[in-house]
Amino acid sequence: MSNTLIAPSVLAADFANLQRDIEMINNSDADWFHIDVMDGVFVPNISFGMPVIKAIAKHAKKPLDVHLMIVDPDRYIKTFAELGSNVLTVHYEACPHLHRTLQAIKAEGMQAGVALNPHTNVSLLEDTIQDIDLVCLMSVNPGFGGQSYIENTYNKVAQLKAMIKAKGASTRIEIDGGVTNKNAKQLVDAGADVLVAGSYVFGSENPTETVKGLKELVK
Repeated sequence: MSNTLIAPSVLAADFANLQRDIEMINNSDADWFHIDVMDGVFVPNISFGMPVIKAIAKHAKKPLDVHLMIVDPDRYIKTFAELGSNVLTVHYEACPHLHRTLQAIKAEGMQAGVALNPHTNVSLLEDTIQDIDLVCLMSVNPGFGGQSYIENTYNKVAQLKAMIKAKGASTRIEIDGGVTNKNAKQLVDAGADVLVAGSYVFGSENPTETVKGLKELVK
């Protein structure tokens, strides 16, 4: 379990003190910055766009894990590469030509991720899993922070892990939504490799200590 990564979600940061919160992530035990891009179409909410990500990238000292909750993400693959994204995740539900999208992401030098909504079965990735670097399982419905964790996620993690092993793939499993100290270890035991934590980290009295606590749990 020692290779489990913690990726605080910038969506839950204090946007009036964004540089302070970026420095907190830089100086904490966190591994990645998780950045949610929402367009108000694929999901009901709108988060932030290119200027904010450019500002984050300027100060971030850890990889940028960018999660696109947008329609037609292919339009922006090159742009997000230029902004400094290390991992670019698109939604299965938004990509009618997923294999081509994955190839385009990799051609820009980024790791390719695919996110699945809570209702989407992991078996739908069977034909592409060897081309995917990261699968982001949504453990809440996408679009808003602070939602309660969906318990069925444990089953999806186990199913996905079994598929990855059966296919001989090296895909990482990321969990996004409702991650806390109450479910982190169980998720990692089920097969998760990356835990995204937003409200749990930034809503705590001491975010640095909260990240440290999560890392300790999944050692």
